[in-house]
Amino acid sequence: MKLDRFDRQLLNLVQEDAGQTAERLAEQVALSPSAIQRRLRRMREGGVILREAAVLDPKQVGRPTFFIVSLQVERERPELLAQLRRWLSAHAQVQQVFYVTGEADFVLVVTAPDTENFDALMVGMVAENPNIHRFTTNVALSLVKRGMTIPVAEDEPD
Repeated sequence: MKLDRFDRQLLNLVQEDAGQTAERLAEQVALSPSAIQRRLRRMREGGVILREAAVLDPKQVGRPTFFIVSLQVERERPELLAQLRRWLSAHAQVQQVFYVTGEADFVLVVTAPDTENFDALMVGMVAENPNIHRFTTNVALSLVKRGMTIPVAEDEPD
């Protein structure tokens, strides 16, 4: 999909706060509210905007613990990787999954209310995915920054 500078400005703004009204966005982008709505609809339908989500304060919802997991597999056969990807995608506690280079094959960001819940999830993952060789876990001591924004250059040629 071809994006012009107005589209790129909108993408940066809605990544920071998708709850802004078309009127508020129009003040910042210098387009009419109806033009803003049309552009956002086109970008949603075109797959540029995949979804919109609320970012919650962990302290307000029970202080979940964040775990960063490095995961190694035995074999990188496509069907085994596909099975593992499906399993990881099906569990809400697994917030992010990266297929990476280096010593680990995958890096996961997992959240759980406590270590016992996390341990149960990992036991299930290993039991249901025999291709897992090993995993190591880092426990996040504090949350310094959390985000999903992708900076979109606004000065790209149209």
